Amino acid sequence: MMADNCVPESLLRSREHSEEMLEWLQGKGKTIIIIHDNPDPDCLASAMALRHLLAMKLSRDAVITFSGMIGRSENIAMAKELGITLTPLEMVDLDEVSAVCMLDTQPGTGNNSLSPDCRVDIVIDHHPMREATARCRFVDIRDDYGVTATILYEYLVAQNITIGTILATALFYAIKSDTQDLGREANRPDREAYLRLFPVANKRILYEITHPKLPLEHFLTIHSGIENTMMYGKLLVVNLMAICFPEVVAEVADYLIRLEGIETVLSMGHYNDDVILSIRTTSILLNAGEIIRRLAAGRGTAGGHGMMAGGKLDNVPKAALKEVEAFLTKALLLELSIGDVAPVKLIESR
Repeated sequence: MMADNCVPESLLRSREHSEEMLEWLQGKGKTIIIIHDNPDPDCLASAMALRHLLAMKLSRDAVITFSGMIGRSENIAMAKELGITLTPLEMVDLDEVSAVCMLDTQPGTGNNSLSPDCRVDIVIDHHPMREATARCRFVDIRDDYGVTATILYEYLVAQNITIGTILATALFYAIKSDTQDLGREANRPDREAYLRLFPVANKRILYEITHPKLPLEHFLTIHSGIENTMMYGKLLVVNLMAICFPEVVAEVADYLIRLEGIETVLSMGHYNDDVILSIRTTSILLNAGEIIRRLAAGRGTAGGHGMMAGGKLDNVPKAALKEVEAFLTKALLLELSIGDVAPVKLIESR
């Protein structure tokens, strides 16, 4: 163990927080870990890390729970290749649970299915603090981190817990995926974790995760999206219409933000009577999280960071989707101070 004056400040913070959390959990009964609906690599890896931490320090198992579905092919491959066991939240009797942990999401965000009336004891997240989160027993919010997985990685390091190949692969892929190989919203702790985990990660499994076979629906959705994409100067708005799984909205936003001359992308799709939203931007002058919260205000829930954000509008009939697109586009043009500009269909731009 290094002397404290040799340990980075972030790691000292992680040691203090993890020890406080473990002390509170000592002697508690059944523990569940809630991740957000339609889980992504960050919350999956974070849950694996917390489960490992509790097993090694408290000799206790924890149940990883979620709602919704895993739809994106890379995420399905991750769960399969790494053997991640997930339990539907609706199958858990919360009356039998002594400790509720929430990772990469917070109470009241709208991206998890836990009832607002239910108690949450522990919240660890890299998104901005929510009002309801402040009332939880243990809170570690680090919105300057690129991923929640980095926080859990630091917990393991601070507690001198060995990180095996499978867990290292999960944590590395979470950082790689969410920060786009450290190019998006990664800070020093994310970079250090990425570089330390890479030598331990299983490269064959990483390849299987990053190069999965894609279903026909994936390409049909991409085709539909491109046909329904409008450009307003540096803003691109894509309406995927009806979608098979929510993650495709963010996936298309990540893809189209690469279009030459585009600075901001708003992607949307209709899923289970809701409109799923995703914003991506390359501008350091914008805050996508604040913008999408204003767009969704009074109609749904949303949140995020400077360059990436997501949300949903509740109870929207499919027939009203074009009307919603028009409303969101008008509001976003005002947010971005884009004046009168003639819209151009992407497929007709040449």
